[in-house]
Amino acid sequence: MSAVREAAAAVPVDAAFMASHPASMLALVGGAGLIPFAPGTFGALAGVPLGLGLQAIPGLVALALVAATFILGVWSCGVTATRAGVHDHQSIVFDETWATAAVIAMAPAGWRPVVVGFVAFRLFDILKPWPIGYIDRHVGSGLGIMLDDAVAAVFALAVLALLWRLGWL
Repeated sequence: MSAVREAAAAVPVDAAFMASHPASMLALVGGAGLIPFAPGTFGALAGVPLGLGLQAIPGLVALALVAATFILGVWSCGVTATRAGVHDHQSIVFDETWATAAVIAMAPAGWRPVVVGFVAFRLFDILKPWPIGYIDRHVGSGLGIMLDDAVAAVFALAVLALLWRLGWL
């Protein structure tokens, strides 16, 4: 099903498409999703400075911002997918940006947790072990686009917690 989901969009997803609606500007992370190779990785990289910024504010405020931006992502990714005519077009990268920022915001401070959290999230997002792959294939709209990355972020945080507990971070 993912090959079908990555099929050509009903309309061209380009800079004009992105600029024509605020939801698409957000969902394509201001153009990061338009990079022709590895747009998901570039979208995730955009989340690194956001996550570091969230680390610098009180935990409950950061958590509230993560929750609020999840809802914003459901809306923007859903609108953009509908406009593009493809459920989860590869240019929609807000979900990767959000998830990376969430992982880093909740990770221990330091460059090692940032790198490990980033890599762990990307691996879970790409490999899609259960239930991530199930969610990706069976949950539609903006919720599905965001939810599989949210679960991948939880898995990445579990890896960080384990490595921290073992004293490896």
